[in-house]
Amino acid sequence: MIPKGMWFEQFEVGMVVPHALTRTITESDNVNFSTTTLNPAPLHIDAEYAATTAFGKPLVNSLLTLGIVVGISVHELTHGTTVANLGFDKVAFPAPLFHGDTIHVESEIMAVRESKSKPDRGIVTIEHRAFNQHNEVVCSAVRNAMMLKAPTS
Repeated sequence: MIPKGMWFEQFEVGMVVPHALTRTITESDNVNFSTTTLNPAPLHIDAEYAATTAFGKPLVNSLLTLGIVVGISVHELTHGTTVANLGFDKVAFPAPLFHGDTIHVESEIMAVRESKSKPDRGIVTIEHRAFNQHNEVVCSAVRNAMMLKAPTS
């Protein structure tokens, strides 16, 4: 495999990466994800029920949103260069996401530190921000990833 992501040394605090991929979320995406993950909440999969809510239509499952947001970031940031996703400190969904909405994502590097126990890697804190087609923030997530250092020859 040829890594396409960034090595630990390439990350700089304050760097903002606008990601090339965008994604339109479909009803099929939402229903399949919700039922596969055993979340049959009618707010996600029942249009008649959702029509009676404040949103008036089904909401995209927030965990699907989060998964797509992180997935969109992989090619430019972590493909082949990450050891592990260590976790999320903050996740927020400040605006709803609906079937047919298209998201784009940017990632900002918040912190970079060497591993205390493994000299070939470090930990990078990344804030991912997703926007819908109206440029409203629909998701933000702060993630810690363990990243490999570039191989030495």
